Amino acid sequence: MKVKNTNKRILRILQAILLIGTLVTTNVLFTMVTKRHIWSGQYVLDNRVGQSIVHTKVNATRGMILDRNDNVIAQQVTAYTLVAYTDKSNLDINGNPNYVKDAKKTAKALKKVLKDIDVDKVTKIINHSKKKKQLQTELGTGTKRLSKATKKKIEKLHLTGIDFVETINRTYPTTPFASNLVGFASYDEDKQEIVGKMGLEQSMDKYLAGKDGEVTYQQTVSGSVLPGTTNVIKQEENGDNVKLTLDQDLQNTVESAVKQSYEENNAESAWCVVMEPSTGKVLAWCSYPSFNQNKHQTIPTFTNLISESAYEPGSVMKPFTFATAIDTGVYPKDKTYRAGSFAYVYDDATKKITRTSGETPYPVINDAMGEDFGTVTFDQGLAYSSNVGICELLANYINYKDYGKYVKNFGFYQKVGTPYLNEVAGQKNLSMPMGYLNSGYGQGSSITVLQLLQAYTSIFNDGKMMRPYVVDSIIDPDTGKTVKKYKPKEVGQPISSDTAKEVRELMSHVTDEDASGAKFAMDGVDMVAKTGTGEIYDTETGKYKEDIYTSSVMAAAPQGNPKVMVYWGMVSTNYINYSAEPFKTIMKAALVSQGVSGSDGNSSNDEDTTYDKWESYKMPSLANHSMNYADEQLAGKKVNVIKIGNGNNVIDQYPYADDTINSNDHVFVLTDGDTIKMPNMKGWTRKDITAFWQLTGISIQTSGYGKVKSQNIEAGKTITSSTHIQVELK
Repeated sequence: MKVKNTNKRILRILQAILLIGTLVTTNVLFTMVTKRHIWSGQYVLDNRVGQSIVHTKVNATRGMILDRNDNVIAQQVTAYTLVAYTDKSNLDINGNPNYVKDAKKTAKALKKVLKDIDVDKVTKIINHSKKKKQLQTELGTGTKRLSKATKKKIEKLHLTGIDFVETINRTYPTTPFASNLVGFASYDEDKQEIVGKMGLEQSMDKYLAGKDGEVTYQQTVSGSVLPGTTNVIKQEENGDNVKLTLDQDLQNTVESAVKQSYEENNAESAWCVVMEPSTGKVLAWCSYPSFNQNKHQTIPTFTNLISESAYEPGSVMKPFTFATAIDTGVYPKDKTYRAGSFAYVYDDATKKITRTSGETPYPVINDAMGEDFGTVTFDQGLAYSSNVGICELLANYINYKDYGKYVKNFGFYQKVGTPYLNEVAGQKNLSMPMGYLNSGYGQGSSITVLQLLQAYTSIFNDGKMMRPYVVDSIIDPDTGKTVKKYKPKEVGQPISSDTAKEVRELMSHVTDEDASGAKFAMDGVDMVAKTGTGEIYDTETGKYKEDIYTSSVMAAAPQGNPKVMVYWGMVSTNYINYSAEPFKTIMKAALVSQGVSGSDGNSSNDEDTTYDKWESYKMPSLANHSMNYADEQLAGKKVNVIKIGNGNNVIDQYPYADDTINSNDHVFVLTDGDTIKMPNMKGWTRKDITAFWQLTGISIQTSGYGKVKSQNIEAGKTITSSTHIQVELK
């Protein structure tokens, strides 16, 4: 009995030894093949220390670029690069084969998510890696620095042998966003970090990039960091955040409007800048052709049209010629001249330009499009954009040396010096009589848009010229403290405050009904403006192009104290019948962004209420309703209601139902009453007068342009269809 029990005990011991031996042997064999413990899953090589200490760089996080309200324009994010395992010996954590078996099939599957990849190229890369017996390979264009969302989509494909390596990338949440100004940064494979390649990303790289750190550690044979051996030699310093003056909402509106102009007119280029004239703070900056900053492999142009491209702007230069004449006290305000064409001779001895009706060796200067305005005042000459008027001022009133001095003081033909922008100076050509005359209306000499913006601040800011700037501040991302702050910079006062106001008054008539900028007029906006049509010099032929021109408009509102200025332009063959709606969209958005209306806030009509903030509404349907209902519908809307007649019910209205109305607009309500009183028309526009006329059937005789300054019938008096009403606009 004892012998049997002993034998059983020995048998159990032998079985246990055999089982343990089998398990140990299995683990050893599994570990030899997979380099991983069968139970823990840990790589055995991780416990073997390498022969050397590893020195490695720790990348600093690149700073963000923000708009003026701290909305993110550019930021660094975690990204993922695709890799394909191509060695058959590669196994996953469960010991299953983990390599790409069918390269073509895998590439086609990836194409479903990554639309930009080339299936044949990806297939070739994978097969080449297999042939070279490489463990893994990256997959080339379109598979690097993918977003987290894209990574998740690929993971759902469950592709064997496809994995991700974590990396970093620069992204632009909203793009295009001032692409030629902000530029872009991308991952540099050689430097193994994100580097600014264009625009502010490049010029401000030293602030944005930060300073990399350095660590040392001991490494296992498999390449893992041995715990407890990491030593920080140098702590990384993250890049500073850069806050711009741009307004994201306004910028997005400008981007859309400029793109519309660019595409509708088949333009070679288009641009727009919105700025505060009192500070030089740029609120929006856009030029086309543009590009997606997240996909910058193909960029139409690296040139920033606003500061790096010189052009002949055309008639937007005329206000500076007028300003020179006014400021030097020689402006012939009450005199007239004969428009149409200007033929002249030049006396080299006296340096005198004299208008002539005889033959001349010099090219005759004509008003644009062959227009002949007849005999006009110089004030009218600016409104009509008469080239001949400019020639008269330069030949007969303005001193040549004075003109050169003022041109210099306005900052033309010299770099502006806006921080972090590349610039060109343009080219001055005033030495010969033709160049001198041409420059007065924006031809023959070239400037930049940036120079023009700076110069116009003196007109819109009562003589004080402000340098445009786009960077508001540089901020430490860790402490939130401001490292560097940029403030408005006055760079001169080329003209007096009185001169600036007088030029603005002249410019206020450019959008009058029969003036050169009539298409840009906006209801409810007291705007000053100047249009420009510029010829384009062809350097190859040495002549001006005959079928393509620069079309632009510089405007500011409100007239008395401009809060915003907008310069919109394009280069296109459509220089006559183009739409002004993109410009109007931008101007309205600019006023909204600044929280102001387009009115000066000093209506001459005592019965009007002036509202400071711009708001837009949809006009309600009032006809066939009571006046009480009309009052309720219009309550809260910042408009001035003109009730026509003494009735209690509405029979007609203007504007019509569903039309857009804006702050400070006049809304006309015609009632069923028998008696109509003469309204106070002071401050009314020609459109207001027409609306009253059409609703009442009472004709009104007008003279002048602008807004009503006087009326022959006293407000409050009863009027009928036989009443003779006269109003003067000014």
